[in-house]
Amino acid sequence: MSAPVEQMSTEHTSTEHALTEYALTGAGIRLSARLALPARGAPRATILAIHGRGMRAGYWDAFAPLATRLGHAVLAVDRPGYGDSAHDLPEGQNLADQAETLRAALKEHARTHDLGAGVFLLGHSDGGKVALHTAAGGADAPPLLGLDASGVGFHYDPAALHFPSTLGGGATKLNWGPLGLYPRGTFQASRALLAPTPPRESAETMWWPRQFEELAPEVRVPVRLTFAQHEAWWDLSEAALTAMTARLTAAPRVVVDHLAAAGHNISLGHTATAYHLRVLAFLEECLLGPR
Repeated sequence: MSAPVEQMSTEHTSTEHALTEYALTGAGIRLSARLALPARGAPRATILAIHGRGMRAGYWDAFAPLATRLGHAVLAVDRPGYGDSAHDLPEGQNLADQAETLRAALKEHARTHDLGAGVFLLGHSDGGKVALHTAAGGADAPPLLGLDASGVGFHYDPAALHFPSTLGGGATKLNWGPLGLYPRGTFQASRALLAPTPPRESAETMWWPRQFEELAPEVRVPVRLTFAQHEAWWDLSEAALTAMTARLTAAPRVVVDHLAAAGHNISLGHTATAYHLRVLAFLEECLLGPR
């Protein structure tokens, strides 16, 4: 979930191993995307990076150079209803349908690209919800190594429900936290990442707790959940997080991490590199674990 403000940092980006424009098709739907490949050889793994509400695939631009230097491919997709698919899907798709489309797109991508050991799901906010749906569904998807999600919990913080304009992009505090958490120029540059939220996605927001209860037991890969210190969307009490992890009964491992000095849009803040390194460390653990 994201909203425009006024100052995106370029200090973490690099032209080396950068994400480049790419397109793929899933279930007959053309999706725009950004792809980064390691400089030499086949990728050790492929990271499917899934952006949050109101953003686009460029949200992951600062993550790609770190991942490719460690030998991984990064496929950052504009979710169905965003980017090139917005014209054909003006209402968007619900989260479960988005996951089905992404699974089909991964299969098409695998026809022409080596996935390495498998696919690692990386999602932010509503993209984290889609990642969980993706992990829970379809046995016909490419092999999954693990899932790392930031900014997605189980129950919303009661205060978040008091902002009637949040679904239209109105709650700066919820989406960003203190503005000093982000490098100078972040909010001006981030305007290029923003996109309208498709209506179907917005309409099911309040149903997420029920959805999570249904899909969580079907997630059968290691899961890592990261919450920013200044995360305002979710109830982060010990009871709420325990209830969330307890429902991931089939996941062989569940890790909850907290990132200090960070707001909801973790990958755009001063602590982005720290977060991205932790993501990649978790991926290494998934690669070392039993298949």
